[in-house]
Amino acid sequence: MTQLPNLLFTASQTRELDRLAIEEFGISANILMERAGDAAFRLMRSRWPEARRIAVFCGTGNNGGDGYVLARLAREQQLEVTVYQVGGNGKIQGDALAAMQRLYGVDVSPVIYTDQSLDKQDLIVDGLLGTGIRGKVASDYHSAINAINNAQKPVLALDVPSGINADTGAVCGVAVRASCTMCFIGLKPGLFTGSGAEYAGEVHFTGLNISHKVYDKQIPVARRLDYSTLKLLLPVRPRDAHKGDFGHVLIIGGDLGMSGAVRLSAEAALRCGAGLVSVATREQHAAYINSQRPEIMSHGVEQVEQLSALIEKASVIVIGPGLGQEAWAEDMLGAALKSDRPIVIDADALNILANQKQFVNLVQRPNCIFTPHPGEAARLLGYGNVNRGGKQIQADRFEAVTALIKKYSGVWLLKGSGTLVASDQGIGLCNAGNPGMASGGMGDVLSGVIAGFIAQQLDCLTAAQLGVCLHAEAGDAAVKSVGERGLLASDLMPWIRRLANPQ
Repeated sequence: MTQLPNLLFTASQTRELDRLAIEEFGISANILMERAGDAAFRLMRSRWPEARRIAVFCGTGNNGGDGYVLARLAREQQLEVTVYQVGGNGKIQGDALAAMQRLYGVDVSPVIYTDQSLDKQDLIVDGLLGTGIRGKVASDYHSAINAINNAQKPVLALDVPSGINADTGAVCGVAVRASCTMCFIGLKPGLFTGSGAEYAGEVHFTGLNISHKVYDKQIPVARRLDYSTLKLLLPVRPRDAHKGDFGHVLIIGGDLGMSGAVRLSAEAALRCGAGLVSVATREQHAAYINSQRPEIMSHGVEQVEQLSALIEKASVIVIGPGLGQEAWAEDMLGAALKSDRPIVIDADALNILANQKQFVNLVQRPNCIFTPHPGEAARLLGYGNVNRGGKQIQADRFEAVTALIKKYSGVWLLKGSGTLVASDQGIGLCNAGNPGMASGGMGDVLSGVIAGFIAQQLDCLTAAQLGVCLHAEAGDAAVKSVGERGLLASDLMPWIRRLANPQ
């Protein structure tokens, strides 16, 4: 077992890595299966050292073979092991069949699962499907998965929780809810995005000791983004620095009754180090925002002509927090997009863009950063029903973000569990963050953080990657002492400041 790698590979790419290890680097498939079962067994013993009664569910493919190896090793350590076979013994072939036959040598014979009770088991191992799922889960596997979930026992999944699409994280009708997952050879993107993160639990990884040269022969589908690496890109501030060295962020938004969003975004930009932050908002909000946070320069802007001077002074623009979708909002968006400044397009600005096609040509440039959640992404891709469209987005977030880049260009953040940061240079995935961050204002804070980093002269893609990771790490830090429920966007501010000053 190793620290999680950053490279992510699809199921088909992982099978190719497996083939290359066998055919070009001389490692037998049997040895790889033994290594997989051994790694999973060692994880099981370290994670649940008190477990004595183990139920191992095996399918008919190599995922089941990994389960047979684990079961044999567990029995050799005097654990009580029951192997439940799903899918029929007659379908088992090759190395999986050999692994099952070795199981007989320790007096363990697989039994067909027919709804036997799991009440007396201490632990369940899921070796049913792994990456082998095609379409919806078949009925016999469906019943076994439901039994595993209903047993309310700790579950160790081998490679991928059965029923989870390894590439997308989508649930294929039903899926095993694992306590932890031991992933083999290639780290699967579906473990970290969509529903996958919920079902995979704590993810562990082993490369099965195959040569790094094997990985050089495959281009990863995505990379995990890592705050500890990205933070090194923040430049050290010279002792003779002044506020002008760290840029001027302009936040545009806050239509009538929606001043809070721009206020949060502006403070986030300041807290991550922007030299100056201005807000262009409705006149009735300007004095209030100034009184709440005097470091924010808040301007009442009712006519689009008033925006020109503010744009001229800005080094980066955020538009969308609390913007609304009325005529005032459309005027503000049009003026902002006609400038050549880097621009973070968020919230209602995305909805206007989806509905008003005259703006599309103005955003097709590399210094536009878009930050949609799935519903907004569905609108931007022209899906008719937003709720149904949002589900389509979640079913394959990688496909969706690729389609957004193709249609609009620029840098895209597809927010949610396993936020994706994508451009024509590839896709990054942030697997930090937590469900407590599903509350109003979190996206406004994120847009301010990204703009704050652009103001400090990071390029748009790097600022987006670092901003997403720092924001997620701040959310994780904020919940450690008080829990997820009730977390406010403003609770992140002290942590944003701390994380923007890495030691």
